[in-house]
Amino acid sequence: MTVIRRAFAAGGGLLLNAATGVAAPALIAMLLVSVTLVPVAGLGVPLLRRVLALVRSLAGVQRAWVRRVLDPDPRPAPHEGAPWRELVWLAVHAVTWPVPALVVWGLLAAFDYMMRIPVVEASTLNTFSLSVSIAAIAAIILMALPLLRTGQARLSALVLLPEATAAARIRQLTESRAVVVDAQAAELRRIERDLHDGAQAKLIAIRMNLGLARDLRDPAQVRVMIDEAHEVAGQALTELRDLVRGVHPPVLADRGLAGAVEAAALLCPVPVEVEIDLPGRLEAPVESAVYFATAEALANVAKHSGASRAWLRVSHTGGLLRVAVRDDGRGGADRAAGTGLRGIDRRLSAFDGRLVLRSPSGGPTELTMELPCALS
Repeated sequence: MTVIRRAFAAGGGLLLNAATGVAAPALIAMLLVSVTLVPVAGLGVPLLRRVLALVRSLAGVQRAWVRRVLDPDPRPAPHEGAPWRELVWLAVHAVTWPVPALVVWGLLAAFDYMMRIPVVEASTLNTFSLSVSIAAIAAIILMALPLLRTGQARLSALVLLPEATAAARIRQLTESRAVVVDAQAAELRRIERDLHDGAQAKLIAIRMNLGLARDLRDPAQVRVMIDEAHEVAGQALTELRDLVRGVHPPVLADRGLAGAVEAAALLCPVPVEVEIDLPGRLEAPVESAVYFATAEALANVAKHSGASRAWLRVSHTGGLLRVAVRDDGRGGADRAAGTGLRGIDRRLSAFDGRLVLRSPSGGPTELTMELPCALS
């Protein structure tokens, strides 16, 4: 029922669009007449003002419709566009509005034609084929109406609402910045927790051992306490090194993204075939984000996919970095089901990147990361 309601709503919007489209040629004709009469003692000036007012009113109706279609959230409407944009929209609208009407008319005509076809032979095969054809055309109509409405709205928005794209971009960047700030805060809390529970606790133990050793008189006991302090100091140093490596792996600084993802692939329990076409280095923040996103993707393969093999492809063409991780596992991965994929999405969104996931049930799973960036 939801599909049918959407189709009816889209049909109503297209009817409104057709009404404004029919009015557009008439207004264009009136504009031409008034402009022609302006040199004749200014006779066309009053008419021109009235026609421009009508154009503005019609464009206002179209703007309101476009906002309802593309951005249904209630939000204060931005300022109206320049008059020249309304005139451009009027000309474009007068030409393009019949397109969705013709498409819908063609689909309805095909539907009507199929309904009128007599079944020559009263056989089950003919009846079934005709029913399938009618159902297919009906489904196409139901899907086409919302698509046509959205397409017409986006075309009008390009001219009438140039600020809509900028506003949407600002909202996207604001949300992305908030996500990044939250992720950074969570990372700082993790580092603080690791330091508190790991290295700090071991340093306290070392100090206690050395304090006890200072008060002992038996050399053998002193040696035991110093050996224990030495052992704990080594553990603390290892934990600090692991913590620093988690913040920024040395292999990433030394060998760049190519070497770092190769090392991550070698550490993956699942055999990974690696193919890298990266003729230069990326900026350090981008390298770090892509490295950790790739490492998380490989970790997901090892933990959840049940795969026997995986493939990693890294390439950079046309100013776009693309990293694809594919496995032959069971599939069914869902970014809403776990924090790993959401974490990858957050890392990429900070750099205007995107995550594309294809994981049908039964596999295979392919995760593609794309970021616009330049090579140095």
